[in-house]
Amino acid sequence: MVSGRVGCALSRINQAERQQLFIDILKGVSRSFYLTLRVLPNSVREPIGLAYLLARAADTLADTTVLPNDKRLNYLHCFKSYISNPNAAGGCDVIQTALQGTLENQDESRLLELLPQLFALFASQPEADKNLIRQVVNTLTDGMVFDLQTFPPEESGEIKALQQATELDHYTYMVAGCVGEFWTEISIAHNKALSHWDAEKQTGLGVQFGKGLQMTNILRDLPRDLRIGRCYLPQAWLNQHQLSVEQLLDKSNSSKAMPLLQQGVVVAEQHFAAAEQYVLAIPRRCIRLRLAALWPLLIGLATLEKLSASEDWLDTETTIKVERRWVYRMMLKSILLVCSNSALSRWIKTTKGH
Repeated sequence: MVSGRVGCALSRINQAERQQLFIDILKGVSRSFYLTLRVLPNSVREPIGLAYLLARAADTLADTTVLPNDKRLNYLHCFKSYISNPNAAGGCDVIQTALQGTLENQDESRLLELLPQLFALFASQPEADKNLIRQVVNTLTDGMVFDLQTFPPEESGEIKALQQATELDHYTYMVAGCVGEFWTEISIAHNKALSHWDAEKQTGLGVQFGKGLQMTNILRDLPRDLRIGRCYLPQAWLNQHQLSVEQLLDKSNSSKAMPLLQQGVVVAEQHFAAAEQYVLAIPRRCIRLRLAALWPLLIGLATLEKLSASEDWLDTETTIKVERRWVYRMMLKSILLVCSNSALSRWIKTTKGH
């Protein structure tokens, strides 16, 4: 029974295990988010990091191709039942057993091994934080379920596109916009300096921030997503540019597909305009919160610029991303400029390439 294992984990989870989860494991499954987490204030570092690790564990279940779609869906629903009640019985052992020895990524494998500790830590959170974590992880898991139910199995050789822009917008909310919502709500709850914020307005901006980041990911990852049967750019857009999903599989059509790319870039930039408002609204004295929001915004904008300049967008062999050296230089520069709204605005404008 999982309830016994979770209860046992609750009694023995200690600082060393927390460190393993939030440093060793998290660094292994996401270097970029690890950097953001490290700069966050202590007050929000654990709930945000915990939400990320829970979502990452669910994502590992959703993405593993060693299990058929129906089993992955079953385990995701089981995972959601644990999020609803971390002390519930049954399921966790089954998930671990099903994937034992099958994952090539050792950090992901270790994350699943630590599921009892992860759920124990979740169960020990203050009720208000637990509710916010539950809401965001459930929504993110719904996005994973949407993927598995909407698109054909990876091995089928079939490709399906979303149909309308509204469907794309809803999807970007489920898999990223909800994170901006959670980030805002947890930050307000733990930081008195944000008590003056218009919570509804800032939450809306946070949602758009997340959507902009996900739209950037969709554009960057399109060639690889197509090869597992998924086209997140809607058929309505393809029709506007007289393109088919099959044509997007041919890298020689990169030039022909550029108007489609630019349409996506415009949507992402509109979301990032809201993200800029979000960053500049964070009080200057909240330096860590500002940096944690500024870094993904600048990386997202720089990635869009690289995508716009690429001549091989549809080539799976071309990796479009900002260089690590650029990221480190950006982080250093941000420390110098983070307290100046005018300097940040100029920098953001320059990063856009305008």
